[in-house]
Amino acid sequence: MTFGFAPSDAAPLSQSSTSAEMSADSAHRLARMLEPAEWSAAGIPLLRNPREVVSGLHSRHRPTPLTAVVAVLDADERIRASASFSRRATATDGWIFRNALLAQLRRVIPHDLRRRTPVRTAVLLYCREGDARWTQEDGAWMWGLRDACTLHGLRCGAYITLTRDGWQVLGEGRGGRRPSAGSEPEAFTGADPPTPRAGGSASEVLRRAAAR
Repeated sequence: MTFGFAPSDAAPLSQSSTSAEMSADSAHRLARMLEPAEWSAAGIPLLRNPREVVSGLHSRHRPTPLTAVVAVLDADERIRASASFSRRATATDGWIFRNALLAQLRRVIPHDLRRRTPVRTAVLLYCREGDARWTQEDGAWMWGLRDACTLHGLRCGAYITLTRDGWQVLGEGRGGRRPSAGSEPEAFTGADPPTPRAGGSASEVLRRAAAR
């Protein structure tokens, strides 16, 4: 007498269902990122003195790779509030990044949702490995910054990468060698800087969202 097992129809169905879910998730992630051309066409306001903004954030937060620094500028491009946090999520998803940025903005500055036109601008400096060329991770951060600004009543400003080669304002073609991811902070020469904020709830948001 021989014993055997009939092939189960449930296994192929389950595998097919899992593949479909993974494909749908990938499609959603791709939809939650911005290409450089889309970013340039969005009318993002140009920084008058990007190096000053970058140097100010670098001296305040001293970011290392996988550190994001979000800052709010007034009409004169003075930094009114800023916060830094580490990227903890394994997924490159604009929705996760949006939630992390929004959590930090809510911690450091009141929203401007009651205003008809935003008067303050949020910029994002992201320190990462690699060169200054656009990546899908950059695209997800761009999408997240734009959406977080909308939900907090802010104007969406520049997205800046900081690497070993220096800094680069994506979509504008402006950059410089200093500061860089490995350089020492320069002396801050602006007005009294607000106390920088680090870590906190955004790290928790990233961890929870990545675990879902």
